[in-house]
Amino acid sequence: MNILLLGAPGSGKGSQAEQILKENPFVQISTGDLLRNALAKKTPDGLLAGEYMRKGDLVPDELVLKILKERLREPDCENGVIFDGYPRNVAQAEMLDGILKADGKKLDLVLNIESPFEVLMARLLSRRVCSKCGKSYNMISNPPSADNICGVCGGKVIAREDDREDVIKNRLEVYTSSTKPLRDYYESRGVLFSIDGDRKIPEIYEDVKMIINRKGKN
Repeated sequence: MNILLLGAPGSGKGSQAEQILKENPFVQISTGDLLRNALAKKTPDGLLAGEYMRKGDLVPDELVLKILKERLREPDCENGVIFDGYPRNVAQAEMLDGILKADGKKLDLVLNIESPFEVLMARLLSRRVCSKCGKSYNMISNPPSADNICGVCGGKVIAREDDREDVIKNRLEVYTSSTKPLRDYYESRGVLFSIDGDRKIPEIYEDVKMIINRKGKN
């Protein structure tokens, strides 16, 4: 089964991906990680992507799709993939549909995790990260120790530089406007399921698991 997770920053889709992977033999694919790995391996496409990334430019869709296509043909993707952060628009969605179709596959399920604007703001303003290992924390739902020390590596837990109220507000507004056509695209294909994200992680996952299990039986 191939699944796309949709959700605004702070929606908790990363936490849901972790839960899904614990119970299913899927592979999570983030295009950001994919590009960085291709660059680290010094593949021709990875080196080309690196030139765009070093200049701060977006990597062209065609190049991203080429690297993604190669990744999807690796053996560990046979049992299913969770797409994280891609596609971001309808044009990318159509290209992804094309490369999946070429291999006799499809995007089976799109899980759209929704939360009120004010809830997302509160979560993001409470977000923290370990300055050493990068582990994520949240002062509301998953706080570090009282002295802001990471429980994994002992590093200092800090606020991200871009987690300011003005930046977060703009990020959420951009996400909402830019992904509406994408949500409409998948809804028209009957694969979009929206889930109430204004709950605790285990409660949200119960709905996620139910939808995945139901879809897997079809």
